[in-house]
Amino acid sequence: MSGIIGHTMYALLGAKAAAQRDLPVARITKRHLSSYLCGAYLGADVGTVPSVICQDTGTPLGYGSERILKSPLTGGPVKPWRLEVDDKFITPRQIHDSFYGRAHIAFGWAAKDKALAVAWEKLPQYFSSVLKDAQQLYGPGERQLAYALGWMTHVIGDGLIKSIAPGMDLHLLDGKYTSSNRPIQDLVTFHEIGIKELKLNWAAVLNDVVDCPIEPLQVHYMRVGQAQGHLGKRFKAGWEPQRLALLLEVMAENRRYQRIRNGRILKQLALKKTDTGFQCDQILSERAKGLKYPEMLELAQKANFRHALWQMGEAIADIFSEVVRLMPEMTEVWQGDKPTWKEIGSKWRK
Repeated sequence: MSGIIGHTMYALLGAKAAAQRDLPVARITKRHLSSYLCGAYLGADVGTVPSVICQDTGTPLGYGSERILKSPLTGGPVKPWRLEVDDKFITPRQIHDSFYGRAHIAFGWAAKDKALAVAWEKLPQYFSSVLKDAQQLYGPGERQLAYALGWMTHVIGDGLIKSIAPGMDLHLLDGKYTSSNRPIQDLVTFHEIGIKELKLNWAAVLNDVVDCPIEPLQVHYMRVGQAQGHLGKRFKAGWEPQRLALLLEVMAENRRYQRIRNGRILKQLALKKTDTGFQCDQILSERAKGLKYPEMLELAQKANFRHALWQMGEAIADIFSEVVRLMPEMTEVWQGDKPTWKEIGSKWRK
């Protein structure tokens, strides 16, 4: 399933919850929304690469280390996709093992690197160190701050939806986060919440995400490159500058391939109007144990799916609040909404 739909929604809801609390980070996410949403997906899911190449068409297919035996396009043969860097060929599994834990910091590490994981309760300290370095090492602009805030929502979102941390109550079909209920989560999030309630233009949102540039700050918060700044002083272990060239190539491939995936995701999530109402893609229905779209909506309603998303937004705002507490200089962020045009007019009109 897409991944990008859920994480985009988590980030949007987290930003709304932060704005309700008048947190200064909300002003940054609003001014640099595309960078914020890019960080919420590509800032963490560095495994966004093809798994195979269709030999008949040369088209990249699949996701990461997914196992595909024949092309879904032609039924013909496929060959493994690999990334060439410095005359070496890197597989999707190697990319995952090298970088997934580094991007998610609290979980997802390869067995040999598990000691580098950051405890959940220490995430605010890690996050605040990254934001301080974003200003002092990569500033003075705000774009990298927005990107880092988006990345934080991904780490928090994955932690809650995958039951790594408490704070989200959901049992949908057969659990909280399963291969069978993910199509339901994506479809309801995309149509009922995204389009109908939040009035999102998903095509525009997803396109803006892949248009965002690579942020050098991502290399820093993944502890690839030289240890430096507040993060280097506070979290001294695990820095690997020798992986820098590989990570930069992976981040570029993430953007190239997600641009291709965007069209596929939009096509697969589209609904078709039938005599019995709107229906979803047949493959998604099969993955959801044969449920049709109206049945998915009913199930999501019974599971109180919207409440679970509200909990997600609140959890993100909670950690944003703690980060701001640890980083008082965030309160000095340019507000941008004062003076209003009315206030300006009252002085300048005469």
